[in-house]
Amino acid sequence: MTTRVVVRQAVGEDAEAVAAVRRVVYPYKAMSAAATRHMITVQSPGQRYLPLVAERDGEIVAWGSAGLTVWTSEPGQSEVAVFVHPDHRKQGIGSQLAERLHQHLTEVGAVRVRTFVHPDGLEFARNLGYDGARQMHFAGVELTSLPEQPPTPDGIELVAFDAVDPRAAYTADTIASLDEPSDSPMDSIEYDRWLEEIWNSPSMDKSLSVAAMAGDEMAAFTIVETDGDRMWSGMTGTIPAYRGRGLAKLVKSVALRRAAAAGITSAYTSNDDENGPMLAVNNWLGYRRVQTELGLLRTLDN
Repeated sequence: MTTRVVVRQAVGEDAEAVAAVRRVVYPYKAMSAAATRHMITVQSPGQRYLPLVAERDGEIVAWGSAGLTVWTSEPGQSEVAVFVHPDHRKQGIGSQLAERLHQHLTEVGAVRVRTFVHPDGLEFARNLGYDGARQMHFAGVELTSLPEQPPTPDGIELVAFDAVDPRAAYTADTIASLDEPSDSPMDSIEYDRWLEEIWNSPSMDKSLSVAAMAGDEMAAFTIVETDGDRMWSGMTGTIPAYRGRGLAKLVKSVALRRAAAAGITSAYTSNDDENGPMLAVNNWLGYRRVQTELGLLRTLDN
């Protein structure tokens, strides 16, 4: 006998269970329970974020979330995420979550929604009205045999994020984000929201995140997020004036070595097909593809 599934809004106390399901569905991503709690409880008011969980017999078996994309100048952009534990698929849970999330986005004025799916979820997404097939590749590397660290150029100092001014990190992050392949430009990131959602998030390990500083200016950086013995490269970037000097390769190489020394055994990252320079860096570091997700878009009827 199949028991009824209950869909409800997620709360902070769900974080451990949600993180556990997420690890099963996405073993190549790293998000700790503390970071999951932050995701559930800390959002911009303008985001109109709705986090949902699906329970069966009191056990959380699926997650869904939707919200407006507030870090872009293009109005009405939004995102949806749905994942279901493999043992509970093909039972309509994903459809229940998607229906409620799309209704919510319509109510808050979204006009276009983006989602990412595994290849085996493509038919499900197509049936919901999604189209397109932008590819995002995920890759991993074991931290036991890394290539030799590149030399540090003159005038560059390598420092951990816990020793830098958050304003310098914000400036570098927002400049580098402008060149990130995306369906909407990341060109409207307010400092206070960035500080709360990124800098103060427990997902960022400031002791392992590395910046290449040129005086008081952050020339390049890589953000490290950790979950137990795994790490995730949240963002790696170089501002335009310092590109072509191998700084992205340098900071990422340093971060991986420091992570290995701290007991991290495996590292994961993602790259859009269009981001050739970063793909080259990751290939040099030894990353090998472990999964591909498809980026899809849907226009909403309002």
